[in-house]
Amino acid sequence: MQFDRIIKNGTIVTASDTYVADLGIKDGKIAAIADALSGADDIVDATGLYVMPGGIDSHVHIDQPSGDGIVMADDFESGTRSAAIGGNTSILAFCMQEKGDSLRHSLDVYHAKADGNCHIDVAFHLIVTDPTPSVLGQELPALVEDGYTSFKVFMTYENLRLRDDEILDTLDAARNTGALVLVHCENEDAIRFLIGQHEAAGEFSAKSHATTRPIAAEREATHRALSLAEIVDTPIVIVHVSNQQAMEEIERARVRGSKVVGETCPQYLMLTADDLDQDELEGAKFVCSPPPRDKESQDACWDGLERGVFDLFSSDHCPFRFNDPEGKLNEKGKKSFRWIPNGIPGVATRLPILFSEGVQKGRIDLNRFVALTATNHAKLYGMYPQKGTIAIGSDADLALWDPNKNVTITNDILQQGCDYSPYEGLEVKGWPVHTIVRGKTVVKDGEVTGQKGDGKYLPRQKSNLVTSKPV
Repeated sequence: MQFDRIIKNGTIVTASDTYVADLGIKDGKIAAIADALSGADDIVDATGLYVMPGGIDSHVHIDQPSGDGIVMADDFESGTRSAAIGGNTSILAFCMQEKGDSLRHSLDVYHAKADGNCHIDVAFHLIVTDPTPSVLGQELPALVEDGYTSFKVFMTYENLRLRDDEILDTLDAARNTGALVLVHCENEDAIRFLIGQHEAAGEFSAKSHATTRPIAAEREATHRALSLAEIVDTPIVIVHVSNQQAMEEIERARVRGSKVVGETCPQYLMLTADDLDQDELEGAKFVCSPPPRDKESQDACWDGLERGVFDLFSSDHCPFRFNDPEGKLNEKGKKSFRWIPNGIPGVATRLPILFSEGVQKGRIDLNRFVALTATNHAKLYGMYPQKGTIAIGSDADLALWDPNKNVTITNDILQQGCDYSPYEGLEVKGWPVHTIVRGKTVVKDGEVTGQKGDGKYLPRQKSNLVTSKPV
């Protein structure tokens, strides 16, 4: 046979084009694109379906250390399985350096967790929490050459945040090595001040999580991160942006000539701070940082997706079980918002939400959907054109979408480790009915047909933002 598999009669959608054609797959790669292909025993009829590049979720937390007695809901097996259910074929998970550890040791720990356990392909961002001279001067350059070409720094969380001088040193190391830096922008000192005020007033419920992390704390940190990057002259990614004011900081930096990429997430389109204000501790389900804002901020984030303020749409999947003493309702979390684990699940629902609320409602077109969910991630994080597009020679990572399939989101269909979805009951139109990783079906009609080990680790090239190519 000429091909291992042919996908026939589908409407192929890339970031730039939409057309009807057949795809021929050989040895896990796209080998041919033509009007009518033959020469394979395995034929997939995609009539009436969109054939898109599989989603790339470049902001995912899995099996990450989360404090004494707190355990994340997903390991790499369940997290990548749920990602595949939602039409994703690659994720970029965070590998967190714990204080005192080397980056290399942290990676060894994460590879031991991930290798052989993934349903889809996986790459790692590093999280730098302890930027010692040896980490920045020796380890980081070697790891960038080994294909770990991006890392994240935090401006919040006392055990993770870096001081401004540490951020400057870390940005300088990134500039010298060609790494790309992602920044979580919230002002920790302002947050700690507001937490003290709330506690003095006896305000301990989940809704106080939102009011202790106001827009101003995110806006100020975003401005500061962009200023520090401008001083060092290195590009950065501002992750999980939640509001208009932070968006304006990104736009102003671009006017000044800075290279900056913006990212937003489903929670800032679909949730508000009111979701945290619920009885019986239900509000804990929606605790994440930055917190959901208000309707005006939702509208602003939609506008940012349409206008190009945001180049990335990611999930920030950070799952903790709700009704669990090691999750949201741990003993201290029941008593104060301060101890509710920070994060919500979303790797399986990212794509259906954007398709239904964005494409189906006319906010973005199909090509923009592909760019925001796959192609831009691949280009930015050094995986293109192996990933993120449909082209001869690219990996046959595909999601076949039924645009007319109506689905009510319930946690049981997501096959994740978490015991709830923040989008429970949401009705969406359009669903990925067939997920293919390097030519192999891993999910079909909601059933997992692949197995752990189908996914591989992905070393990456340097970012196109670092090498001065446009996203």
